[in-house]
Amino acid sequence: MGAQDISWINLISGYLLLIIPILIFTYYKTGLIKDTLWAVGRMTIQLLMVGTYLEFIFTLNSWVINLVWVLIMIAVTAFTVIDRAQLSRKLFLLPVFASVLISLSVVDLYLLGIVLKLDFIFDARYFIPITGMLIGNTLADMVVSLNNFYKGIRKQQTTYRFALANGASRTEALALFMREAIRVTMNRSIATIAVMGLVSLPGMMTGQILGGSSPSVAIKYQILIMLTIFVSSLITNVLTLLFSCRKAFDSMGNLRKEVIR
Repeated sequence: MGAQDISWINLISGYLLLIIPILIFTYYKTGLIKDTLWAVGRMTIQLLMVGTYLEFIFTLNSWVINLVWVLIMIAVTAFTVIDRAQLSRKLFLLPVFASVLISLSVVDLYLLGIVLKLDFIFDARYFIPITGMLIGNTLADMVVSLNNFYKGIRKQQTTYRFALANGASRTEALALFMREAIRVTMNRSIATIAVMGLVSLPGMMTGQILGGSSPSVAIKYQILIMLTIFVSSLITNVLTLLFSCRKAFDSMGNLRKEVIR
């Protein structure tokens, strides 16, 4: 049995919940009402458009169309990460895009082809939702990682230059900042995994149960998804830092001025 459908009238009534934050924002004069309404409106339009397009994609189930859709998702993610981290698009677009693409290729191939043993790994039913979850959960981690790494270098220029002056290579001088960026970023993921099921009930598991799957099946999928999200996030962040360093520093090992906007 599938999930109970939601009528359009009932869906619209769900928006009435926004009265609560609007009243709170008004009382405290936060100035967030306009941003909230804009964000909710944009979310609604985007999801309705994506829902319509996904119906089309799922019906055709063409590996070419599915792959193009994922590449578009990666491109949007790259622009979003760079803008939120306030970094140069010119320097970071290719490194971020390549890092996400490589990470997804490795993780998707392993999960869909080896673990789930799908005959067609580009099957829209699995390929697009799972890839979307991996990208969505990696996005915030990438922003934190890039911010921590490059702003850390700018704030601690003395430490970085001291290491270079004492004979360290650029890679060796950046190791401290790389380690800190990875530690801060992945600590968030580790904390999320640790409380999964006790403090939070994950969205995928809830969706599968509402869709008619047994809790035991939903749990197995959720475990796999959490593992792949963790690994994908780590691979993406490490590759992004490594690839971007090639663009962010000049031949003398100096951080380019245009890196941070």
